[in-house]
Amino acid sequence: MMLRYGLCAAIAVATALPAFAAPVELVTKVLAEQRTAAKDGTTQIALTPAARVTPGDRIVYEISYRNTGSQPIGNFVVSNPLPKDVAYMAPAAGSPAPDLSVDGSTFGPLATLRVKGPKGDLRPAIATDVKAVRWRLAEPLAAGGSGQFAFRAMLK
Repeated sequence: MMLRYGLCAAIAVATALPAFAAPVELVTKVLAEQRTAAKDGTTQIALTPAARVTPGDRIVYEISYRNTGSQPIGNFVVSNPLPKDVAYMAPAAGSPAPDLSVDGSTFGPLATLRVKGPKGDLRPAIATDVKAVRWRLAEPLAAGGSGQFAFRAMLK
């Protein structure tokens, strides 16, 4: 299966809007991890626009936000459901860890989440069980304030 950048970005932007009407600008980029071997034996990773990705490709979602209004915004939350063909891996380097959800409504650290096994018993959730990510700012977002959240994922 191939996933095009425009589809990923449209899903993320359409679903990442806060639950309140506020002057907030959100921009989502989906980037592909390009790995190359360096002469010293290490692996170099570069992020490039994800024009085309295939199963197994690693991607990074970057969600930038900005308060375009003249007043601070309290209780600022960015929530992003994952497309069904995208598996959450981890927060991206330099980004705070999001709260995670395996059902789209209950959020928390991965270690606290449980999912039903094939026989109906509960088991600890793993990263590939994640269905949504969410970040909450602890402080109000100042007028003109901005920032970015990001997470790593893999195309299933």
